[in-house]
Amino acid sequence: MKTYNYTAFPCQCFLGEGPIWIKKHQSFFWVDIENGTLFKMAFPSKELKTFKFPGRLAVALEGKGNELILGLDRSLIRFDLQTGKQEKLLEIEQDFQLHRFNDGKVDPKGRIWIGTLSTLFTEGAGSLYRISEDLTVDKKLEDLTISNGMAWTEDQSTFYFIDSPTQKVQEFGFDAVSGEISFKRIAIDVPKEIGTPDGMCIDQEGMLWIAHYGGSGVYRWNPKTGELLDKIELPVPHITSCAFGGPNLDQLLITTAQENLSPDQLSQFPQSGDVFLVQVKIRGFETNVGKID
Repeated sequence: MKTYNYTAFPCQCFLGEGPIWIKKHQSFFWVDIENGTLFKMAFPSKELKTFKFPGRLAVALEGKGNELILGLDRSLIRFDLQTGKQEKLLEIEQDFQLHRFNDGKVDPKGRIWIGTLSTLFTEGAGSLYRISEDLTVDKKLEDLTISNGMAWTEDQSTFYFIDSPTQKVQEFGFDAVSGEISFKRIAIDVPKEIGTPDGMCIDQEGMLWIAHYGGSGVYRWNPKTGELLDKIELPVPHITSCAFGGPNLDQLLITTAQENLSPDQLSQFPQSGDVFLVQVKIRGFETNVGKID
């Protein structure tokens, strides 16, 4: 295992999540879900800016122009970064008031994939949805508990997905034209002693970088063999997600959480909830842009 240097940015999120690099803004974005906060870190200054929303803000995705597509509670929102204008696009699972969105990503064709969970973490209550350009909503997976990390291979033939409590990364065949998925196998089985798999991203070698909640780091896995290759060790226990970015796509922004830590643990790990920026020797991919009419 290599030793990685990191730069910490104190944002003290209760539940930091969903990092994303948006090239046209030369910025990383991420959310603090429970506090409804969107963060923007501009390059090269690393200056932080925040935006507040009423509710649980789980997902920020790149949209057209200056727009972001946000997952707020159970609603998809169009948000203009310059004007602050918001437009509600749709709401799902309206009969389940305890549900909210969790992780979300845009596929190579611009469709939005976004999962749900119960805020009581009820087993099997969540689903994974695909939202097309015309806002058609299709349920792709159900009986999920904590719908989480997603990634597509460069050739667009494979989709990786995490339902966190299963401790597994599932591999699906992916049809880029139709957006259909078909289960193939379990690609990675994460031992509980090194935490629970949460958010993830993929590098240009096809390896998965997975945030391990309770595992104090981001772990690099080979999904073809299931082998653990590397770890970025961090000074906090609850690592939630990671994304490649920066001008050369060779920096990893890592989000963390304070939730489920006692006052004594927060004293022991005071940087919990901060974000960490790590220079790596492999590059990721540019973010896919969500195509919503």
